[in-house]
Amino acid sequence: MFGTRTIEIAASLCGLANVVLIIRRSLWNYPFGLVMVTLYAWIFYDAKLYSDALLQVLFFVIQVFGLWWWISGRTATGALIVLRLSARQWRQVLAATALGVALWGWAMAELTDAALPWWDAAIAGLSLAAQVLLSRRYLENWIFWIAVDVLAIGVYLAKDLQPTAVLYTLFLGLAIKGLADWRATWRKQTP
Repeated sequence: MFGTRTIEIAASLCGLANVVLIIRRSLWNYPFGLVMVTLYAWIFYDAKLYSDALLQVLFFVIQVFGLWWWISGRTATGALIVLRLSARQWRQVLAATALGVALWGWAMAELTDAALPWWDAAIAGLSLAAQVLLSRRYLENWIFWIAVDVLAIGVYLAKDLQPTAVLYTLFLGLAIKGLADWRATWRKQTP
């Protein structure tokens, strides 16, 4: 059978393909994303990063809905319509994320043997917000992903998940590119 490191490398490669296709606003990102989150659920559970493991299960569900939202959120030519959050929506997303991180961090710290409960909760909460925003086609998803990537690099290095830390370093660069590309797309579609 495959070892954990081999599965981690496979998940990382699927993740790279997933993000590159997201930047291009391609529906083909979803098969890679679904495989990636399935593999990472097992990897993170094995590393006792329970928030990240549970997050992968939630990502799977959100990606299934995201596929539908992306199919229905296209122009007649097939281009994905990029949306922006209003100031009110920004406040709501930030408040919900902060509350979720606080509650989840407390639960992981008090109720489990999680390795890095507060950092893990921050990554989980920000990732969940980012994934929902991405699935709904909001440009601001990339800002959340940038924050996630910065935090995750340190956590995964601390947990000896080097291929995953390298992946998140690449994700950081891709998230910066994604933000720039999606912003340019949004400007082109906005009169």
